[in-house]
Amino acid sequence: MKDLSGREALLRATVIVVSAGGLRALTYRAVAAEAGVSHGLVRHHFGTRDQLVAEAMEYAIDESLRGSNMVGDALTPATFAAGIESLADRESGMQAFQYELLLESRRRPELRPLAERHYLAYREAISRQLARLGVRDAELTELIWFTLDGIVFKQLVLPEGVEPALARLRALVAQAQSAD
Repeated sequence: MKDLSGREALLRATVIVVSAGGLRALTYRAVAAEAGVSHGLVRHHFGTRDQLVAEAMEYAIDESLRGSNMVGDALTPATFAAGIESLADRESGMQAFQYELLLESRRRPELRPLAERHYLAYREAISRQLARLGVRDAELTELIWFTLDGIVFKQLVLPEGVEPALARLRALVAQAQSAD
């Protein structure tokens, strides 16, 4: 992690620790060991474990969206689906981290704002990209978001057999684009 900035290296290390062992595995020492720094440095940068988790979630969302095609301009229905379908393959740790926090938010209400931020960020990104394709359909946005979320989760657990769903998703987007 020497090529990353200090703070970014700590956030990436947090993602790795949580994606591998869940939130129970998250300690300053575990993050420090993963990043190759002292645990005091982790505390210095983030202060509290909750702040570390919150910033790591923001980092994971931003990195995930940046790695997909959800923030770019050049887009077709095929590339729209292609960017999301590869999320679990390309950045499985980022996705696993986010799902760990989402599931933990059921037990820990203080994490609920992070879950809300996660869903809002992805929904808005999908809505913006659909609008770039000329599709302004809130119900279709929800359907696509739920479908893509399920596909990414499924790919984390059993990475196979999602092509029929992706093909149908691409067809729905193309159909909605031609209808407008």
